[in-house]
Order: sequence, then C-alpha cells, then structure tokens
Amino acid sequence: MSEATSDAELTALQAALAAEHAAVYGYGVVGGRIRDGRRAEAQAAYDAHRARRDALAREVRDLGAEPVAANAGYALPFPVPDSAAAVRLATVLEERVAGVYSDLVRAAEDARRRDAAGALRDAAVRAVRWRGGSVAFPGLAERTGTDPATGTTSAPAAAAPSGTPAA
Repeated sequence: MSEATSDAELTALQAALAAEHAAVYGYGVVGGRIRDGRRAEAQAAYDAHRARRDALAREVRDLGAEPVAANAGYALPFPVPDSAAAVRLATVLEERVAGVYSDLVRAAEDARRRDAAGALRDAAVRAVRWRGGSVAFPGLAERTGTDPATGTTSAPAAAAPSGTPAA
C-alpha cells in the first residue's frame, strides 16, 4: 500500500467496492422486474455500477491489496415482485452506494476524493430519478434513520455499516 494511502482510505475504498458488488447484484433483480419503459435506465445504471466496480477493484490491486470479493448472493431489503418494487429497490441501491461514497470522500484525498465525489453525485442523481424527488443530503439517509424504501424518518438508529452489502 502506498504511503499516501491511509488504512482508513483503503477501508473506505474496499467498502465502496463491496457496495458496487451489491449494486450490480441488485440491478440484476431490478432488470428482471422493471417495466419496459424504464428498462434502459436500469441497464444504464447496471453498466455504470459494473464500470465503477471494475475500476475500484483495479485501484485496490494497484495499492497492493486484495479486492473484496462479491458475495454469491445478497439479501434484498424487501420482496421485489413487480416493477414498483423494482423502482424502490433501485432507489435503495443508489442511496446505499451514495452513503458509502460519502465515506470515501471523507477518507480520501486529491483525485480519489474527486472521483468519489463524482460517484456520490451520480448515485444521488440516479436515486432522484428513481424516487422522483430529492433529499437534502444524498448519501446520509442511513445515518439519519430515514427508511429509503418509504422516505419516512424515525429517531436516529444504529445502521449497518455503510460497507455492509445488503442488496
């Protein structure tokens, strides 16, 4: 690992990679349930997450570390029987990815920070498109106790670590 790369930065980079693995898996589910009119949007998001996943894996390898592997499967946050649920899942995926990239923005410096900020922005924009509206601080919904599936806010709760692939 480079002297310029801290343990915290590598940890955040690995968490972003894990989140991208989960997003790629989740978009496989979204693509299978989404209505035809939004299928191209789901495919574009899937492709974007695959590209980011591959770039992150290269970055981790370039730092001399072993990239975190994808799980064989991921638990979905709720059943996805139809297109409406697929849209909710896509929103959750993007919000989770944005949260992990906000951690990487905090941990990284220079070009990696700019790249992470761009990834956070891209995920936030996709979340807005899926949700049909925006939130005040993209990437921070998990930290405030907001249920991304419903948009309701509760008292701050202990959330799973942002790098935990859940979808």
